[in-house]
Amino acid sequence: MSRRKQHVPWNAAGAASEGQHSADDVVRATGWVFNNQTGEHLDLAEFVRTGDHETLAYLQAFDLAGPQNEDQTLVEIGSGIGRMTSSFTRLFAKVIACDLDGAFLERCRETVAQFGRPERLQTSHVEDGHTLQIPGDSADLTFSYITLQHCHPDDALGLAREAVRVTRPGGHVALNFRTWSGSDFVLWPTGKIVRAMFRLPGIGPAMARQRVTARFGWQANRLAPDQVLAAVSPGLSGIRIVRAPNRPAFRLGDVTQSTFEGVNHSHWWLIAQVT
Repeated sequence: MSRRKQHVPWNAAGAASEGQHSADDVVRATGWVFNNQTGEHLDLAEFVRTGDHETLAYLQAFDLAGPQNEDQTLVEIGSGIGRMTSSFTRLFAKVIACDLDGAFLERCRETVAQFGRPERLQTSHVEDGHTLQIPGDSADLTFSYITLQHCHPDDALGLAREAVRVTRPGGHVALNFRTWSGSDFVLWPTGKIVRAMFRLPGIGPAMARQRVTARFGWQANRLAPDQVLAAVSPGLSGIRIVRAPNRPAFRLGDVTQSTFEGVNHSHWWLIAQVT
């Protein structure tokens, strides 16, 4: 596996989840991995319920929800421990959950066994951080949320191209990215320093297990729509960019843009059909 600096907190998060007795304990003890909340009052069931809500909200907002899902295959890039995966297995005939960390995939299977349809789940380890071990034309929908921003820019663009490759003609991609915002004046240089420190023997792995430094370090790229479209648009049609209502439109010529209140100000979505 490539030893990129941003893999350190990801793998540290996986190791932390592996060291817990159950997925409930993961949610209580290592909330920084997922939603920056920890505490004994939390449990896996509530964690999955937040995923259920977002899954349906995004699919409906992007016109990707409907009875056709019951016969479709979905590929999820960045499943984590299965917060949204459980819902996907209840909606789609087959779900292929992909993640950089093998420990996350083990927890994902545990989560889906409790709250989803485990017989519909398949997992795939993204060992090199940018290649999906899935045959081409396998999916009707390839979906990724709050994952590609944690990758090296080249890896994020590589995974976007992989999303197009594994989606069959006529299928769709729904990919979430993070772009520049005012807070990046502080966040971006701080994140670069933190990621550099992750490589230091002893102190690096310890920093990667701390909530504050890990969250800085996880912010590994900022990609604007034009950068992503340059990499993937030849294989797509019906391209739509979805942004937050309070964010000005991107300068993209005649590319269709819309807004959805569920999108973070610094995020945007690429929704398109594979040709």
